[in-house]
Amino acid sequence: MPQLVRQPGTAIWAQIAAALRVEIERGLDEGDWLPAEPELAARFGVNRHTLRRAVEELIAEGLVERVHGRGTRVLARGLIYGIGRDTRFTERLAASGRRAEVTLLNKQEAAAEGGVARRLRVVEGAPVLRLRTLRGEAGLPYALTLHFLTGAAAEAARGYAGGSLTRHLREGAGITLDRIESLITTRLPLPEDALALRMPRTQPVLRVKGVNACRECGEVQEYAISQFRGDRIQLSVAEPRQATEDPPPD
Repeated sequence: MPQLVRQPGTAIWAQIAAALRVEIERGLDEGDWLPAEPELAARFGVNRHTLRRAVEELIAEGLVERVHGRGTRVLARGLIYGIGRDTRFTERLAASGRRAEVTLLNKQEAAAEGGVARRLRVVEGAPVLRLRTLRGEAGLPYALTLHFLTGAAAEAARGYAGGSLTRHLREGAGITLDRIESLITTRLPLPEDALALRMPRTQPVLRVKGVNACRECGEVQEYAISQFRGDRIQLSVAEPRQATEDPPPD
């Protein structure tokens, strides 16, 4: 890596961040590690505090992440994730030549309350199955999801232990869930969610609330609340098809 040519009028940490940004974009691949911070500090002729401030800027931009005990790693380029009738994380990554990792963090029986009951169209207190999953690739977390399941989908998901939930329901019980509603907002993550996503608590997440209905029976059987890292995911919302005067031929 070339040495830093300092520019008057610009903070040293910003110049270091700019130099590292160029190196990442030109010569490093996702998953590569930056040199250790003491090595970088010596190379740029600055103290560890200044070097750390530069690295934190790259972390905020979503270019790298600091892994405790190991160093600073270049992040994967952002994934374009479509929000539509067929919203399938595992399949979307596979289509781009990447392998999804879906980890089941928690599974428990719960009672539907408030917005969960309304969106599942069940009475208050109705039994539901609650799953908490973490999705990503190559050890890099992308999204944290709470799934609330009812009906046949809940019964089938009691044997779920990780991986694609969509595939588990389809292959295990012949259930296909279609998205019928998506609500997209932003919010700051809760402390435990930021920890799971390995992101700063001050960085907003993209939150998508999805209502999914069983294609075979028409009943709403899942309400999912997903929190996406905005530095790793771009949400793509398909435009609805325009109606035509003449229906297509059979």
